[in-house]
Amino acid sequence: MRPFRVGLTGGIAAGKTTVATWLREAGLTVIDADKLVAALYRPDGEGTAVVTKLFGPRFLSDEGGIDHQLLAARVFSDPVARRELESAIHPLVKRDFEALASGTDQIVVLEAPLLVEAGFAPDLDFVVTVEATPQIRIQRAVARGLSAEEARKRFAAQTDEATRIAAAHQVLRNEGSLDELRRQVEDLIRELERRAASAR
Repeated sequence: MRPFRVGLTGGIAAGKTTVATWLREAGLTVIDADKLVAALYRPDGEGTAVVTKLFGPRFLSDEGGIDHQLLAARVFSDPVARRELESAIHPLVKRDFEALASGTDQIVVLEAPLLVEAGFAPDLDFVVTVEATPQIRIQRAVARGLSAEEARKRFAAQTDEATRIAAAHQVLRNEGSLDELRRQVEDLIRELERRAASAR
């Protein structure tokens, strides 16, 4: 048995999480890469050991895991540090996704903001990206509590929209209403089901 593996990515604050929620509600298995990373950053986790080795123990929380806010402040302001961290963590995320996805011939979705940057796309059967204009994304990010400067730093940590689109089989535009986005997701689900059935 082999799953039909789908990658879901998109610009920060473009609507990827909303799409992932609707895919789950439709019965698809969605694995959140951020949650895989969080598990790696628990006390005694492999990711915690990686961060400590790269940057020292000052990024540990009182419980012995990783202090996510401290680490984010470091890597989003230091591109070299971010690349070092990503090159060590991304293979662990890919390994854990493959382990969770194995053993089924159903559709399994990897939701990952850095899916293209991590090099995951070529190993997936279908890649979807959710996109919106930078202006709309900044407005949404600020509404979530980020400053405009923080939002721009996080945008800069991602590849550009054109690169994501080039790696994708399907692009969802989220610049209108939620109803418009939902209709695109419904079309996407039908396409995924069709492709998964033909791959069996």
